[in-house]
Amino acid sequence: MAAPLTPNTPRAVIEHLVREQVYSKLGLSLPRAASAPNALLVNISARHCHLTQEAVEALFGKGHQLTPMKGLYQDGQYAAKESVTLIGPRSRVISNLRILGPCRTLNQVELAFTDAIALGFDIPVRMSGDIEGTPGCMLMGPNGYFELPQGVIRAQPHVHMHPADAAFYGVKHLDQMKLKVHGPIGMTFDNLVVRVDPSFKLEVHIDTDEGNACGLGSNTFCELLK
Repeated sequence: MAAPLTPNTPRAVIEHLVREQVYSKLGLSLPRAASAPNALLVNISARHCHLTQEAVEALFGKGHQLTPMKGLYQDGQYAAKESVTLIGPRSRVISNLRILGPCRTLNQVELAFTDAIALGFDIPVRMSGDIEGTPGCMLMGPNGYFELPQGVIRAQPHVHMHPADAAFYGVKHLDQMKLKVHGPIGMTFDNLVVRVDPSFKLEVHIDTDEGNACGLGSNTFCELLK
């Protein structure tokens, strides 16, 4: 699963690889906490939306294709150059809502709790794709409007895992774990949902409110607990 190092390789991944090499050179066995097949990366997922090709064309013009701006940690996923304006209840708006690509088979907006309060939404905590019965909204782009009858959610904190990671932690798809965040404002997130797929790399997603609450930084030590 190891990938070539690039300037964008997360610090946690580099530290994990260096630790493995140091212990190997010294002829020592890695401690349990450091012997996982992959480094644990905890990332803050800021508000964003996933759109169908139909929605993209309504907002940006017929035949328009999303333009990758920045690759995300999960292979094939990217932040697009395109963004939209979200119009919520009572005409409150959030501008520059980033679109994440590639296009999907459903439309979904993911907001933090603070965003929802500011917009006047009452949104549930849901796993991605579970949008039945959720609030809708209006999106505005340079070519027009697109209405979502449903799909505005607060994302359930979750962890992406390759099957090798799931085997190491002793969990399976849709199990729940705990994320222990250490540091001056240490806290534990319960009900972290496990998502397992051969295409996934080990990564936890929490939103901006959750990341700010625990003081998450690039040097913050985090661990997964059953």
